Amino acid sequence: MDYFVDILLIALSASIINNFIFYYFVGICPFVGVSRKVDMAFGMGCAVTFVMSIAAFLSWGITVFVLIPGAPVSTFIAGFFTTPEAAAQIDLTVLSYIVYIFAIASSVQFVEMYVRKFFPPLYRSFGVFLPLITTNCAILFACLTIMSHVAGVDNPKEVWDLGKAMTLALFGGLGFTIAIVIMAGIREELELCDIPRPFKGAAITLVIGGILAIAFMGFTGVDSGIKNVLKPVPAVQEQSSEASRNNLTQYLADITCKGHNGQEIVP
Repeated sequence: MDYFVDILLIALSASIINNFIFYYFVGICPFVGVSRKVDMAFGMGCAVTFVMSIAAFLSWGITVFVLIPGAPVSTFIAGFFTTPEAAAQIDLTVLSYIVYIFAIASSVQFVEMYVRKFFPPLYRSFGVFLPLITTNCAILFACLTIMSHVAGVDNPKEVWDLGKAMTLALFGGLGFTIAIVIMAGIREELELCDIPRPFKGAAITLVIGGILAIAFMGFTGVDSGIKNVLKPVPAVQEQSSEASRNNLTQYLADITCKGHNGQEIVP
């Protein structure tokens, strides 16, 4: 049950509550450049989601089996050159940025070949923005977030497995798709509006993006509420909270004194 709740919270947080674009402001380049038409925006969102999922799968596997201290592959290879104790302490997370960029680049290359082969009109509409998915910081942000929950966690029970990592990637891409499609729908309507010259182009897009970010702030705290409902406070903590309230009540009663006219006086 707890695992299902964690998956649900990660999905809601990545897609809506802490949307990559509206909360962290990553992936702004395609958000501004490929949000002129809804169909093109939806295609870009699907491509980013697919690339993010592949990159998350590769980054989680590389992090767990190669980069972190005690990883099987790095420990096995280092065992040929040093003692087993020293081999288990080797930390290669300093190479995470380079490794993740290579993983993202290879994923984008695969997607580009697939779209070019089976969807030529969509490939032509993307133009230069399809290969630029390689530099989409939303994908790198997802990979680094996964690493922070694998390599930067002290409690082994809180380390993310592949299921949680893929949930973040899939629903992070879904949140990206939602954001860019909403923006594309608004920009299609803006073509019929009389926009002041200083706000035409990217300026009005960023203004609308800021307004949408404020709107998405309305979801703040939803994850905490769901967590409190689905993960009730243990009985031990409830008893401790009740004891604290009783102690506070007794303390207030002790410091309360009676005046000569019977009126309560609290110093």
